[in-house]
Amino acid sequence: MSFQAYLDTIYKKTGLTPADLRRLAEEQGWTEAGVLTPSTKAGAVVAWFKEHHDLGHGHAMAIFALLKGAKKEGDA
Repeated sequence: MSFQAYLDTIYKKTGLTPADLRRLAEEQGWTEAGVLTPSTKAGAVVAWFKEHHDLGHGHAMAIFALLKGAKKEGDA
């Protein structure tokens, strides 16, 4: 599955775009000016998206990768 396919599935399930996910990250205090804070751990982000948006582990990890900058929209 491509990274973009993960984002597409997240959007279909939650209605959240990558921009929305970044906004939520700022609201949760995981990022500052779009950059992950040093104290933000993948486990916290994954647990939150699993609980609040009923996402699976892989899709929640994809969000963390997006926030970390390891992946971006359109990546294979």
